[in-house]
Amino acid sequence: MRQFVMSGLNINSGGHLTVGGVSVPELAREYGTPLYILDEQVIRDNCREVIGGLREHYNAPFTVAFASKALCFKELYRILREEGMGADVVSGGELYTAVKGGFDPKGLYFHGNNKSASEIKYALESGVRRIVVDNAEELELLGEIAAQGGYTPDISFRIKPGIDAHTHEFIKTGKIDSKFGLALETGEAAEVIARAAKMKTVRVVGINCHIGSQIFGTEPFALAAKVMLTFMRDLRENLGVPLNELNLGGGFGIKYLPNHEPVTLADMSRMCAESVTAIANELNLPLPELVLEPGRSITAPAGLTVYTIGSVKHIPGVNTYVAVDGGMTDNPRHALYGASYEPIMPERPNAPATQNVIIAGRLCESGDIITRNAPLPDVKTGDLLGIQATGAYNFSMASNYNRVPRPPIVIVYKGKSRIAVRRQTYEDLLVCDQ
Repeated sequence: MRQFVMSGLNINSGGHLTVGGVSVPELAREYGTPLYILDEQVIRDNCREVIGGLREHYNAPFTVAFASKALCFKELYRILREEGMGADVVSGGELYTAVKGGFDPKGLYFHGNNKSASEIKYALESGVRRIVVDNAEELELLGEIAAQGGYTPDISFRIKPGIDAHTHEFIKTGKIDSKFGLALETGEAAEVIARAAKMKTVRVVGINCHIGSQIFGTEPFALAAKVMLTFMRDLRENLGVPLNELNLGGGFGIKYLPNHEPVTLADMSRMCAESVTAIANELNLPLPELVLEPGRSITAPAGLTVYTIGSVKHIPGVNTYVAVDGGMTDNPRHALYGASYEPIMPERPNAPATQNVIIAGRLCESGDIITRNAPLPDVKTGDLLGIQATGAYNFSMASNYNRVPRPPIVIVYKGKSRIAVRRQTYEDLLVCDQ
């Protein structure tokens, strides 16, 4: 039996793959392919797991804010709201989507390393919970806009703690050589925060860091907590700037392949809670409000993308290419940073793998690959093919390259399905054309 990397997958009496209790081949027939499928129960369970870990192990206020960059559409925010989640947004578009999805702006953290004046104004008008300031220039711009509008927003600062999380170069964000945040080593962070503390148009309440993505171990987060809390102590003792919020970001890894062994969300939240508690006590600091920002780990394990196989090209002694009716337009992660996935055949999920193939897309690019070294049985034109754990950074980074319409998102829950995002049409591709 092929191994599932998604918890919501099963096999029904007819031998077909199910997700959330619904037959995947039936979903493909009803909605067409390519098709994003999301298991709502898995999303809810993941929210409850990380919140539950903090509730049990952290004796101070906390917030779990979903990282919207992982997945962003209106219906998702209804689910997040019902599960007691906050959310972080990194653009005016994500903020707009969350608000239109019925999410309370008071639960939103507004990030971004180059926010525009219009985005800052929109965030202030919306009443977001926190604006996370990235740099000195943004602080000045925010101060000016806040003064003009009569606002006094609560802000925190994105800090580079100088930690290498041992992930792909493109998703390391906590070291000093990064476009994000203020550096500790150079004194930049202390200088800018001291300046902000004297401003009358903002209230400085906390600091934030994000050390990378797809991190399997707990040690980098414990180290980040140590660095950040030490900095909070130094700000309090040396500059007279007491802060009451510590945001450790996200980046918790998930199981994309059978050999991946990520830490559970419950253990990750427990470790963060215990580390912050122990270090705060050691430094004689009051426990700060703790914020975590998981994204991928909430939605990626809930996502299955289903394709229809077109051509199968055997190149003797070289490779076999299995081409599907989607590609880098609906899943650009392999093209961006070499991501790998575990495939599955929805109509015969127990079929043993007999070959390793390259699953290729339909786009006019040699780099249009979904995954390499993919174990599959013999396949043919017309077969359905599923790619597991695609609920993050697939739809959110999708494009219309080659003028290919984006697939729909179908949510399955309690044995039923519903469309959350409809399939784009050719007409949709021309909406902005003049």
